[in-house]
Amino acid sequence: MKVGLFIPCYINQLYPQVGKATLELLEKLNVEVVYPSGQTCCGQPMANSGYENESVGACHNFVKNFKDFDYIVTPSGSCAYHVKKHFDVIPQTDDVTNVRNNVYELCDFILNVLKIKNVGARFPHKVGIHKSCHGLRGLRLGSCSEKVTPEFSYIGELLAEVEGTEIIKLNREDECCGFGGTFAVAEEAISVKMGKDRVQDHLDNGAEVITATDTSCLMHLEGLVNRNKQPLKIRHIAEILNSVN
Repeated sequence: MKVGLFIPCYINQLYPQVGKATLELLEKLNVEVVYPSGQTCCGQPMANSGYENESVGACHNFVKNFKDFDYIVTPSGSCAYHVKKHFDVIPQTDDVTNVRNNVYELCDFILNVLKIKNVGARFPHKVGIHKSCHGLRGLRLGSCSEKVTPEFSYIGELLAEVEGTEIIKLNREDECCGFGGTFAVAEEAISVKMGKDRVQDHLDNGAEVITATDTSCLMHLEGLVNRNKQPLKIRHIAEILNSVN
Protein backbone atom coordinates (compact mmCIF):
# COMPACT_ATOMS: atom_id res chain seq x y z
CA MET A 1 0.00 0.00 0.00
CA LYS A 2 1.47 3.33 -1.11
CA VAL A 3 -0.03 6.36 0.60
CA GLY A 4 0.34 10.00 -0.38
CA LEU A 5 0.09 12.45 2.51
CA PHE A 6 -1.75 15.69 1.78
CA ILE A 7 -1.19 18.48 4.31
CA PRO A 8 -3.59 21.43 3.82
CA CYS A 9 -2.14 24.91 3.45
CA TYR A 10 -3.30 26.26 6.82
CA ILE A 11 -1.81 23.26 8.64
CA ASN A 12 1.45 23.70 6.75
CA GLN A 13 1.61 27.40 7.63
CA LEU A 14 0.03 27.61 11.10
CA TYR A 15 -0.18 24.14 12.67
CA PRO A 16 2.79 22.08 11.39
CA GLN A 17 2.63 19.90 14.50
CA VAL A 18 -0.62 18.41 13.16
CA GLY A 19 1.10 17.41 9.91
CA LYS A 20 4.00 15.88 11.82
CA ALA A 21 1.65 13.97 14.12
CA THR A 22 -0.24 12.61 11.12
CA LEU A 23 2.96 11.37 9.48
CA GLU A 24 4.30 9.83 12.69
CA LEU A 25 0.97 8.13 13.41
CA LEU A 26 0.72 6.56 9.96
CA GLU A 27 4.32 5.35 10.16
CA LYS A 28 3.61 3.79 13.57
CA LEU A 29 0.79 1.89 11.87
CA ASN A 30 3.31 0.53 9.31
CA VAL A 31 2.01 2.58 6.40
CA GLU A 32 4.43 3.54 3.64
CA VAL A 33 3.91 7.29 3.46
CA VAL A 34 5.18 9.72 0.83
CA TYR A 35 4.87 13.49 1.00
CA PRO A 36 4.86 14.89 -2.57
CA SER A 37 6.87 18.11 -2.36
CA GLY A 38 4.98 19.71 -5.26
CA GLN A 39 1.63 19.76 -3.48
CA THR A 40 -0.16 23.03 -2.77
CA CYS A 41 -3.72 24.00 -1.80
CA CYS A 42 -6.55 21.74 -2.99
CA GLY A 43 -8.47 24.81 -4.22
CA GLN A 44 -11.18 24.83 -1.56
CA PRO A 45 -10.80 28.47 -0.39
CA MET A 46 -11.21 29.80 -3.93
CA ALA A 47 -14.21 27.58 -4.63
CA ASN A 48 -15.88 28.51 -1.34
CA SER A 49 -15.43 32.19 -2.16
CA GLY A 50 -17.20 31.86 -5.50
CA TYR A 51 -14.09 31.63 -7.67
CA GLU A 52 -14.25 27.93 -8.50
CA ASN A 53 -13.01 28.42 -12.05
CA GLU A 54 -9.85 30.02 -10.70
CA SER A 55 -9.15 26.89 -8.65
CA VAL A 56 -8.63 24.78 -11.78
CA GLY A 57 -4.85 25.08 -11.60
CA ALA A 58 -4.79 23.92 -7.99
CA CYS A 59 -7.03 20.96 -8.85
CA HIS A 60 -4.80 19.88 -11.74
CA ASN A 61 -1.73 20.21 -9.54
CA PHE A 62 -3.34 18.08 -6.84
CA VAL A 63 -4.09 15.30 -9.33
CA LYS A 64 -0.57 15.53 -10.80
CA ASN A 65 0.99 15.05 -7.36
CA PHE A 66 -1.29 12.28 -6.08
CA LYS A 67 -2.40 10.26 -9.12
CA ASP A 68 0.11 7.43 -8.58
CA PHE A 69 -0.85 6.59 -5.00
CA ASP A 70 -3.14 3.81 -3.79
CA TYR A 71 -4.61 6.19 -1.21
CA ILE A 72 -4.37 9.89 -0.38
CA VAL A 73 -4.72 10.66 3.33
CA THR A 74 -5.27 14.08 4.88
CA PRO A 75 -5.91 15.33 8.44
CA SER A 76 -8.77 17.45 7.08
CA GLY A 77 -12.32 16.34 6.40
CA SER A 78 -13.12 19.55 4.54
CA CYS A 79 -10.22 19.17 2.09
CA ALA A 80 -11.01 15.49 1.50
CA TYR A 81 -14.63 16.45 0.87
CA HIS A 82 -13.62 19.16 -1.59
CA VAL A 83 -11.53 16.76 -3.64
CA LYS A 84 -14.24 14.10 -3.61
CA LYS A 85 -17.19 16.34 -4.38
CA HIS A 86 -15.93 19.44 -6.20
CA PHE A 87 -13.19 18.33 -8.56
CA ASP A 88 -15.78 18.07 -11.33
CA VAL A 89 -14.59 21.56 -12.29
CA ILE A 90 -11.82 19.80 -14.29
CA PRO A 91 -12.16 17.07 -16.99
CA GLN A 92 -12.87 13.66 -15.46
CA THR A 93 -9.90 11.63 -16.68
CA ASP A 94 -9.04 8.26 -15.16
CA ASP A 95 -6.41 9.95 -12.97
CA VAL A 96 -8.92 12.47 -11.65
CA THR A 97 -11.48 9.76 -10.92
CA ASN A 98 -8.92 7.61 -9.11
CA VAL A 99 -7.75 10.52 -6.97
CA ARG A 100 -11.30 11.47 -6.03
CA ASN A 101 -12.19 7.88 -5.14
CA ASN A 102 -9.05 7.27 -3.09
CA VAL A 103 -8.78 10.39 -0.93
CA TYR A 104 -9.54 9.80 2.76
CA GLU A 105 -9.79 11.80 5.93
CA LEU A 106 -7.34 10.40 8.51
CA CYS A 107 -9.82 8.74 10.92
CA ASP A 108 -11.80 7.24 8.06
CA PHE A 109 -8.60 5.77 6.61
CA ILE A 110 -7.39 4.27 9.90
CA LEU A 111 -10.74 2.77 10.82
CA ASN A 112 -12.12 1.65 7.46
CA VAL A 113 -9.06 0.99 5.28
CA LEU A 114 -6.46 -0.14 7.81
CA LYS A 115 -9.22 -1.72 9.95
CA ILE A 116 -7.54 -0.49 13.16
CA LYS A 117 -9.35 0.84 16.23
CA ASN A 118 -6.65 0.91 18.89
CA VAL A 119 -3.58 2.83 17.72
CA GLY A 120 -1.76 2.44 21.05
CA ALA A 121 -2.22 6.02 22.22
CA ARG A 122 -2.48 7.36 25.76
CA PHE A 123 -4.10 10.74 26.53
CA PRO A 124 -5.43 11.05 30.12
CA HIS A 125 -7.85 13.95 29.70
CA LYS A 126 -11.55 14.72 29.43
CA VAL A 127 -12.12 15.30 25.72
CA GLY A 128 -15.04 16.84 23.88
CA ILE A 129 -15.46 16.01 20.18
CA HIS A 130 -16.38 18.77 17.76
CA LYS A 131 -17.89 17.15 14.67
CA SER A 132 -16.87 19.42 11.81
CA CYS A 133 -19.61 19.99 9.23
CA HIS A 134 -17.86 18.95 6.00
CA GLY A 135 -16.70 15.69 7.53
CA LEU A 136 -19.97 14.98 9.27
CA ARG A 137 -22.52 15.90 6.62
CA GLY A 138 -20.31 15.65 3.55
CA LEU A 139 -18.10 12.61 4.10
CA ARG A 140 -20.50 10.98 6.60
CA LEU A 141 -17.80 10.47 9.21
CA GLY A 142 -20.56 10.22 11.79
CA SER A 143 -24.31 10.21 12.24
CA CYS A 144 -26.27 13.49 12.23
CA SER A 145 -28.92 14.41 14.77
CA GLU A 146 -31.38 15.42 12.03
CA LYS A 147 -31.35 11.90 10.54
CA VAL A 148 -33.13 8.93 12.10
CA THR A 149 -30.23 6.50 11.67
CA PRO A 150 -28.02 4.41 13.97
CA GLU A 151 -25.48 6.52 15.86
CA PHE A 152 -21.82 6.25 14.86
CA SER A 153 -18.69 8.37 14.89
CA TYR A 154 -15.36 7.43 13.33
CA ILE A 155 -13.43 9.89 15.49
CA GLY A 156 -15.36 8.68 18.53
CA GLU A 157 -14.55 5.02 17.85
CA LEU A 158 -10.83 5.76 17.69
CA LEU A 159 -10.86 8.09 20.67
CA ALA A 160 -12.72 5.52 22.78
CA GLU A 161 -9.72 3.20 22.49
CA VAL A 162 -7.19 5.79 23.69
CA GLU A 163 -5.93 4.92 27.16
CA GLY A 164 -6.97 7.38 29.84
CA THR A 165 -9.28 9.44 27.65
CA GLU A 166 -12.79 10.23 28.88
CA ILE A 167 -15.11 11.34 26.09
CA ILE A 168 -17.40 14.12 27.31
CA LYS A 169 -21.07 14.07 26.36
CA LEU A 170 -22.12 17.41 24.91
CA ASN A 171 -25.56 19.00 24.83
CA ARG A 172 -25.44 19.74 21.08
CA GLU A 173 -23.07 17.16 19.66
CA ASP A 174 -23.11 18.09 15.98
CA GLU A 175 -23.66 21.84 16.05
CA CYS A 176 -21.55 24.00 13.71
CA CYS A 177 -18.76 26.05 15.31
CA GLY A 178 -19.40 28.99 12.99
CA PHE A 179 -16.09 29.01 11.14
CA GLY A 180 -17.19 27.99 7.65
CA GLY A 181 -14.05 29.38 5.97
CA THR A 182 -14.93 32.74 4.41
CA PHE A 183 -18.19 32.78 6.42
CA ALA A 184 -16.11 33.77 9.45
CA VAL A 185 -14.99 36.85 7.52
CA ALA A 186 -18.26 37.76 5.78
CA GLU A 187 -20.44 37.15 8.85
CA GLU A 188 -18.04 37.82 11.69
CA ALA A 189 -20.59 38.50 14.44
CA ILE A 190 -22.65 35.37 13.74
CA SER A 191 -19.50 33.28 13.42
CA VAL A 192 -18.18 34.49 16.78
CA LYS A 193 -21.50 33.86 18.56
CA MET A 194 -21.69 30.32 17.16
CA GLY A 195 -18.11 29.65 18.22
CA LYS A 196 -18.71 30.96 21.73
CA ASP A 197 -21.75 28.70 22.07
CA ARG A 198 -19.68 25.74 20.97
CA VAL A 199 -16.94 26.49 23.48
CA GLN A 200 -19.48 26.98 26.28
CA ASP A 201 -21.05 23.58 25.58
CA HIS A 202 -17.65 21.98 26.22
CA LEU A 203 -17.07 24.03 29.38
CA ASP A 204 -20.54 23.27 30.75
CA ASN A 205 -19.87 19.55 30.46
CA GLY A 206 -16.41 19.52 32.00
CA ALA A 207 -14.20 19.06 28.95
CA GLU A 208 -10.50 19.82 29.29
CA VAL A 209 -9.70 19.41 25.60
CA ILE A 210 -11.60 20.01 22.36
CA THR A 211 -10.67 17.82 19.39
CA ALA A 212 -11.87 17.51 15.79
CA THR A 213 -10.86 16.20 12.37
CA ASP A 214 -10.43 19.73 10.98
CA THR A 215 -7.81 22.22 12.11
CA SER A 216 -9.81 25.02 10.50
CA CYS A 217 -12.63 24.60 13.01
CA LEU A 218 -10.15 24.15 15.84
CA MET A 219 -8.32 27.32 14.80
CA HIS A 220 -11.58 29.25 15.10
CA LEU A 221 -12.36 27.78 18.51
CA GLU A 222 -8.80 28.23 19.76
CA GLY A 223 -8.90 31.91 18.88
CA LEU A 224 -12.03 32.39 20.97
CA VAL A 225 -10.68 30.31 23.86
CA ASN A 226 -7.42 32.26 23.95
CA ARG A 227 -9.09 35.66 23.61
CA ASN A 228 -11.47 34.89 26.47
CA LYS A 229 -8.77 33.17 28.58
CA GLN A 230 -10.85 30.02 29.01
CA PRO A 231 -9.48 26.79 30.55
CA LEU A 232 -9.55 24.60 27.44
CA LYS A 233 -6.86 23.03 25.29
CA ILE A 234 -7.28 22.51 21.56
CA ARG A 235 -5.83 19.37 19.95
CA HIS A 236 -6.35 17.86 16.50
CA ILE A 237 -7.30 14.18 16.63
CA ALA A 238 -3.96 13.27 14.98
CA GLU A 239 -2.11 14.78 17.93
CA ILE A 240 -4.17 12.74 20.42
CA LEU A 241 -3.87 9.49 18.49
CA ASN A 242 -0.12 10.03 18.25
CA SER A 243 0.24 10.79 21.96
CA VAL A 244 1.79 8.39 24.47
CA ASN A 245 1.77 10.74 27.51
